[in-house]
Amino acid sequence: MISVGIDVSKGKSTICMLKPYGELIKKPFEVEHTENELEDLVRLLQSFDTEIRVVLEATGIYHIPVLNYLQENQIFVAVINPYEMKKYSYRGLRRIKTDKHDSITIANFGIDNWFHLKNHELSSKIYSELKFLGRQYRHYMKLRVDSVLGLTHLLDHTMPGIKGILTGWTEYNGKDKLSDFIEEFWHYDLITRQTENQFRKSYSDWAKKKGYYQSHTKAIEIYKLAKRSIPILSSQTPSVRLLILEAVKVLRNITNTLMNILSQM
Repeated sequence: MISVGIDVSKGKSTICMLKPYGELIKKPFEVEHTENELEDLVRLLQSFDTEIRVVLEATGIYHIPVLNYLQENQIFVAVINPYEMKKYSYRGLRRIKTDKHDSITIANFGIDNWFHLKNHELSSKIYSELKFLGRQYRHYMKLRVDSVLGLTHLLDHTMPGIKGILTGWTEYNGKDKLSDFIEEFWHYDLITRQTENQFRKSYSDWAKKKGYYQSHTKAIEIYKLAKRSIPILSSQTPSVRLLILEAVKVLRNITNTLMNILSQM
C-alpha cells in the first residue's frame, strides 16, 4: 500500500509518496498542472505493483483539475475536508508550514485512515463537463508555462535579476506585481536614467497607484541592481519594448482564461 499525499496550489502541486511506518518512496516533488506533467505522475503511480490511494484536500476550485485528471485514469482519490486535515495536522508537537511538509502530512493521513478513505464520486453529467473543462485547463496551463518562460527569457536580456526581487506569475487572483512593474519600468535604462531619490519616488507613486506596499527598501534594492547590471539588449532596440509589453499582455490573457475555466469547474 502506498499513500500519495498531494498538497495542491494554484497551477502546481507538491507530491509525497509514503509507505506504512513513514517510509518515503522518494522526496516530495512538484508537478505543474499541465498535460505532460500530470501524465508523468499517472505513469509513475501506475508503475507500482501495489494498491495506491491518493489523498488531497478540497482547496476551493484549485484541486479539481488534478482530481479530474487522476480519476480519468482510474486512480483512487480521496478528497478530505480542510478542517479535518487541519485537526489531524495539529496532533504533532510542531507546526511547520511548507508545501513539502504539508504533502507529507496529507500522505500520513492516508496511511492512518487507509480503511476509511472513500474514492471521490461525481455524477456522470458533472464528470463529463469536468473532463472537457479539465482538458482545456491543461491546454492553457501549458500555454501559461511557455509564456512565463518566454517573458523570463526577455527579462534575462533586459532586466537580469529582477525576478529575484519582485514576485509574480504564481497567483491567479488578478494581482501580479512583477508584470505590473514591468509594464511601468520595462528596462533597467528607465530606472538608471533617474537618481536614486527620483526612482524611490517613482516606485512609491507606482506602488500606490497599483495598491502595493510602498517600500523604500525595495526601491533602493531594485535601483542598485539596475545600476550594477549590464542588459544584453538596449532599450534603444526598436522591438524590445513592444516584445516585453506584448509578452505581459499574453500572459495576463492566458491567466484570465485559466481563471474563467476554473470558475466553471
